[in-house]
Amino acid sequence: MPIAKARSERFDDLVLDAVDRLKPRWAKQLASVEFAVEEVPPISDLGDGPELLTGEPIPFGRSEPAAGNRPAVVIIYRRPLEGRARDRDHLGAMVHDAVVEQIAGLLGLSPESIDPGFEEGD
Repeated sequence: MPIAKARSERFDDLVLDAVDRLKPRWAKQLASVEFAVEEVPPISDLGDGPELLTGEPIPFGRSEPAAGNRPAVVIIYRRPLEGRARDRDHLGAMVHDAVVEQIAGLLGLSPESIDPGFEEGD
């Protein structure tokens, strides 16, 4: 009898599925990129004081270019995405969009060029 996956493991699978969907077209560019999941963005990414009143959304992820011996990395934040998703299908779509946006930023391209089906927003 298989053991049920934890919520965090199911989220990790959504991130891996999003990357796998992009690999046929972007395998060379993604070969040296590491993908990670963190629970929430670091406090430094959230702003402080009056900046919180500007309506800037909580980020769903971030990317960091390669530096020295450190590879490029894409980090997706689990809790902000889970908090905004209506259901599992919507969560999968939001995770995919977050991955696309971060890869686009990393490669200096538009999200639409990474995934022609990309639509900004929910």
